[in-house]
Amino acid sequence: MKTNMSYENIIIRNENSVAIINLDRPKSLNALNSELIDELDRAFDELAVDPEVRVVVITGEKNFAAGADITNMVELSPDEARSFAFTPTFNKIANFPKPVIAAIEGFALGGGMELALCCDIRIAAPGAKMGFPEINLGIFPGAGGTQRLPRLIGASKAKKLIFTGSMVEGEAALELGLVDSLADNPLEEAVKLAGKLAGKAPIALKLAKECINSAGDVDLQTGTKIEAISWSGLFATVDQREGMRAFIEKRKAVFVGK
Repeated sequence: MKTNMSYENIIIRNENSVAIINLDRPKSLNALNSELIDELDRAFDELAVDPEVRVVVITGEKNFAAGADITNMVELSPDEARSFAFTPTFNKIANFPKPVIAAIEGFALGGGMELALCCDIRIAAPGAKMGFPEINLGIFPGAGGTQRLPRLIGASKAKKLIFTGSMVEGEAALELGLVDSLADNPLEEAVKLAGKLAGKAPIALKLAKECINSAGDVDLQTGTKIEAISWSGLFATVDQREGMRAFIEKRKAVFVGK
């Protein structure tokens, strides 16, 4: 991985084409502040163009992220609050051209849960505590939570979580659809899954993600047209030829992202 940047609030390491981003503000339970978000923004720009990275995992030791850092928010004006919002970076992560997996332990609250919602797949520890407590602070989720959550779990369930500010754990989160699976060691499970994805065709993964992401924004007829264009375009790639020839020849395909 060709990382030229130094960071103070995140740690990035590479394992077999998987970039693992560790949120690193343990004293504040990895609460999100502007500095950390700026570093995430720059990191995803770099990882997007790094050919050695095919999948990204976001995690945090002991805690994923216990919301936004409230100490920086109390006296904000409306204009300052809008500038403080993490939405541009979270949108960048949601639209990142490679799969992104969240490995959740401890708290994933408020902005931390919104960050997890930006990921393609969420794996949580059974005891992880997840939710949107912003209503108890006189606000509501403002970095995509009111938009991504209902698309994920349905409007009425999203309203209940956001209106009450309550937390859910393990099986309840899985039943809601807030997470995709549970694991005693979510990071280990996420890295294992990421390793499988890293062996798939990168361009096909990118375009599949784009099509799925667009499904909630367009009608079915438009969506199928987008899908058909993206799907047929894959027949101009080296990986399509390799994948199909490998199938016919009964061998494992080796995808190069071209």
